[in-house]
Amino acid sequence: MDVELEDAVARIFLNRPEKANALNSAMLSALARGIESLDLETLRVVVIAGRGRNFCGGADSAELKALHAANAGAFVEKIHRVCKAIRDLPVPVLAQLHGAVIGAGLEIAAACDLRVAAEGTKFSMPEVRLGIPSVVEAALLPRLMGSGRAAWLVLTGEAIDARRALEWGLIEEVSPDADLAARKLVKSLLAGAAAALREQKRLLQLWDEAPLATAVAASIEAFRRTTISSKEKGKGN
Repeated sequence: MDVELEDAVARIFLNRPEKANALNSAMLSALARGIESLDLETLRVVVIAGRGRNFCGGADSAELKALHAANAGAFVEKIHRVCKAIRDLPVPVLAQLHGAVIGAGLEIAAACDLRVAAEGTKFSMPEVRLGIPSVVEAALLPRLMGSGRAAWLVLTGEAIDARRALEWGLIEEVSPDADLAARKLVKSLLAGAAAALREQKRLLQLWDEAPLATAVAASIEAFRRTTISSKEKGKGN
């Protein structure tokens, strides 16, 4: 994993290209620490991408083969820690996808707020074909694409291409150049007020998880609070 910082944007790269950026324990721990150590004071947008020909080929096959009842839970907890660290970031997180986006790599993409993919990107959740279920942040998939389409992915283990992923709601944009598309989207995100973007992300997550009445009440309170705050800042000028 490596991080590039440019103004208020952090670009985090999965960097194990010789193994299709497959995730082993060391890489997962480094990724979680890297995300958790970002300077939140100045940060406005995070982009997660992959070096080489693929975004992520899933969990490392050698490590998967070595799992047993005593250590399997600890391994998937590492995947969950990365996804939780992404979701806990108070700023928008964009997944820039290309090549293979498989298993745990797709869970990381699902944990992001927005997803753009290059033409030709392939998405799959093949765990059932390995004799295990898709777990942890695979639970986000029905919220993104609906229960039937999520079921198709995790029950068949078959891959879909970027166009179908777009039709199914798994991603937000397909482009011949995912890097260019991501940079355009980052520019759009930076055009918004920083505090409002953070508040909007918080509300989006609340809308996913809370009952409708709770979500609406929280939205009204957020509007009241931010309106007062913006007026106070105006007085200070």
